[in-house]
Amino acid sequence: MFIEALKKQNPKLIEAATHFWQRGEILPDSYIIDVDQVISNGQKLLATAQVNGIELYAMTKQIGRNPFLAKKLIELGYRGVVAVDFKEADTLSEHHIPLSHLGHLVQIPDALIKPLLQAEPEVITLFSLEKAAKVSAVALTLNRVQPVLLKFTRDGDNLYPGQEAGFDFNKIEQTVTEIKKLSGIQIVGLTHFPCLLWNEEQQTTQITPNLQTLMESARALSSLGIDVKQINGPSASSISTLPLLAQNGITHTEPGHAFTGTIPANQFGTQPEKIAMVYLTEVSHQFAGKTYCFGGGYYRRGNAKNALVRMSDNQYQSADILPLDSSSIDYHIPLAGQFPIGSAVVMCFRTQIFATRSDVVLISGISQGKPRLEGIYNSQGEWKKERYHG
Repeated sequence: MFIEALKKQNPKLIEAATHFWQRGEILPDSYIIDVDQVISNGQKLLATAQVNGIELYAMTKQIGRNPFLAKKLIELGYRGVVAVDFKEADTLSEHHIPLSHLGHLVQIPDALIKPLLQAEPEVITLFSLEKAAKVSAVALTLNRVQPVLLKFTRDGDNLYPGQEAGFDFNKIEQTVTEIKKLSGIQIVGLTHFPCLLWNEEQQTTQITPNLQTLMESARALSSLGIDVKQINGPSASSISTLPLLAQNGITHTEPGHAFTGTIPANQFGTQPEKIAMVYLTEVSHQFAGKTYCFGGGYYRRGNAKNALVRMSDNQYQSADILPLDSSSIDYHIPLAGQFPIGSAVVMCFRTQIFATRSDVVLISGISQGKPRLEGIYNSQGEWKKERYHG
């Protein structure tokens, strides 16, 4: 999906990835991240957000909940991170990374409410009265009033499978009345997802019905006497879409893919964010006229089309990635044609590293021609290997 953008925006990342692979420092099924480029993209995002009056929470699930990169973004000026589920919150809090937003896509399990409240998250999203009552009760034992966001949905909203949740938009007044009775929490705003989506046919990012529901919910809360301080509109957050979000009343959003430049609008390398991540694997074998690479990191919505195979003369040859059966495990990724066994293969596609079995390899100094391996983590943000000093 992003091979052309990669070649145009960050060809040195290809060389750095295969360099460390050749030395045996990187194994197949690894995501290689250009640390310096992530920081550069993060700086540009912050500057654009400040101009448009939007607060950014950094999202780390796409980069494997990586604490090293999360800390780098906090150092840039990001107030904290958003954890889309409780395991991500647990991982990041262990590294003392400020938690800004919890509970949006996945509510907090009862056993983790207390330890995560002790981490003092800025906001927690709720979409059931039962969970609201439990969060309130625990907050009171900690002498804390926890700020919360509410998520309302209605017919016609775009909800991804497995993410169906939300209070009934048609029962806003009843919901607010019940939550106001809970003295351990305070409603400070709202959220929804996805608020923007890329339209492939029109090659543009468009507002979804969810954003309209979000804004109507905000007006309803204001009419009920709620001081709405945060209207959080995640999805497709990037330098080019932040002005659109601001124009529609969004106060907070949560960039993720923008840090690595792997946003749909950047397929041809035309966006300010530059590609900062590749997937590196290796040819495993050939079968029935096709080539098979080691898998483990393919994300079904990645739309991967092309790969670069490193040949014996150190040149890269393009190869078509064949479709994977969505009902199978990605033990291998097939390529059209036959390529030498043991060859490095570089791909660049939209991913969610936390949902893979891959390693995450952090490299700095690429743009200066002095690549340095900062560390290797697993897909859940756990450290695997020390910095390489060779």
